[in-house]
Amino acid sequence: MIKLIIFDLDNTLTDFIGMKEDSIDAAVTAMIDAGLDFSAEKIRSEIFRIYDEEGIEYQKVFNRLLVDLVGAVDYRIMAAGIVSYRKAREAALVLYPHVNRTLLALIKKGLKLAVISDAPRQEAWMRLCYLQLQHLFDTVVAFEDSGEHKPSPVPFRMVLDQLGMKPEEALMVGDWPERDIAGASELGIRTVFARYGDTFGTKVSGADYDIDDIFELVGIVDGINGAESKGN
Repeated sequence: MIKLIIFDLDNTLTDFIGMKEDSIDAAVTAMIDAGLDFSAEKIRSEIFRIYDEEGIEYQKVFNRLLVDLVGAVDYRIMAAGIVSYRKAREAALVLYPHVNRTLLALIKKGLKLAVISDAPRQEAWMRLCYLQLQHLFDTVVAFEDSGEHKPSPVPFRMVLDQLGMKPEEALMVGDWPERDIAGASELGIRTVFARYGDTFGTKVSGADYDIDDIFELVGIVDGINGAESKGN
C-alpha cells in the first residue's frame, strides 16, 4: 500500500527553470540600463557559464559576472540586477497546473507528503513558503539536512526513517531520471516521472510511471492501493 508520496521540488511542483530564465532576462536588461556595456546575449551566456561552474543556486553570480567582465564589482550595476531579478522571480515562481488540487486530494486520502530537494535549505523553504505549500508536507529534506545530493540513497532513507515508512510504502515523483528516479529505485521505492517538468528531452525515464499532469498521481495511487487491497 502506498502511504507516502515524496516529491522533488524544482520542475516537479514549480517551474524552476522558467522562473530562472525570466529572472535572469530581467536582471540582464536592468544591468545594461545601469551601464553594463555588453550585449544581452554576452551577459546571459556568462551568467549561465558561472552557474554551470558553481551550481544553479550560486548566490553571488552577479558579483562574479562583473568581476569576470569588467574586473571589479560596480555596486550600482549589481544592485540594479539583483532588484530586477527578485521582482521577476516573485512574478515567475508559480506552481504547475493542478498542484494544489493534487496535494489536497492525496492528503484527504490519508497519505503523508514529503519533499526531497537538492536546493540549499533556505532556498527550498523560501520557495515552499512563497508558494504557500509549507504547511502541506510532513517533512522536507534539503541538501544541508542529508549532506548528500540525489541519487544518493541518504536523503531518501532520511525521509523514510523520519516518517516510519518502508520503501514499498512510498512513491517518488520527480523530473530528473538520473537523480530522482535512480535514487529512489535503488531503495525499492516506486517512481513517477514528471514528464511535464522535463528539461532534458528524456525519451526513456526508467520510472514505473510517466505522467503529463500531476493530478494523474491520484489515479496511480488509487490503482496501486486498490489492486494491493484486493490481493490481501
